[in-house]
Formats: sequence, structure tokens, C-alpha cells
Amino acid sequence: MAGFSIGEVELLTGVKSHILRYWEEVTPALLPQKDMGGHRIYTQREVDIIRRLKYLIYTRGFTAEGAGRQIVREGEKMDVHAEALTAIRRCRANLNEAYVALKKKREAKRNPGIQEKADEKN
Repeated sequence: MAGFSIGEVELLTGVKSHILRYWEEVTPALLPQKDMGGHRIYTQREVDIIRRLKYLIYTRGFTAEGAGRQIVREGEKMDVHAEALTAIRRCRANLNEAYVALKKKREAKRNPGIQEKADEKN
């Protein structure tokens, strides 16, 4: 299982391992997997969450519980934004396809001989 041990996360984030274990207990946003030996394995996403928790708690003055709830809210917003972005990209692709089709039709009307020659080649 690829990832970071609790010691590596401590070095990466500057957050002591006992604090990390406490944050896991009180924040739903932080749930590292465990390997066969029961050791925590953190993903890059979880390291990013820990950095965000650290900022919210130590800089913004959130409690650990409040910071966890804030991260969950931010995650929900990100999910909504990602869905909206996907829909926008899909609409854009559809519009581009329609534009190309209309452009070809307009060109064919302006130059009917060119289209007939292209059809004869196929």
C-alpha cells in the first residue's frame, strides 16, 4: 500500500503524531487506512487535509471539531464545483461540435462544387 507513515506525515506537516491521532478521532475528514500490521498509511490527499486542519486550528482559531466540519463543507462545495465544471465542459464540447457542423454546411452552400468533388472521391 503506497502512502506515508505517521512519522513521515509528522515530518511533512510539522504536526506531532499524538495530535494526528487526536484529529482522527474528532474530525470526519481524516480517516487514514491501516496496513496489515495496523500502522496508519496516509495518502497525499490526507496530508493536504492535515495541512488545512493545521491552518484552520493554529492560524484561524478553529477547534479541531470545527476545523473538521469546515473541511467537510469545503469538500462538499468542491464536489458541487467539479460537477458544474464537468457539465460546462460537456456543453462546450457539444457547442463546438454544432459549430463545426454548421460551418461545414455553410461552406457547402457557398461552394457546392467542392462538396460534390469531395463526395466523388469517397
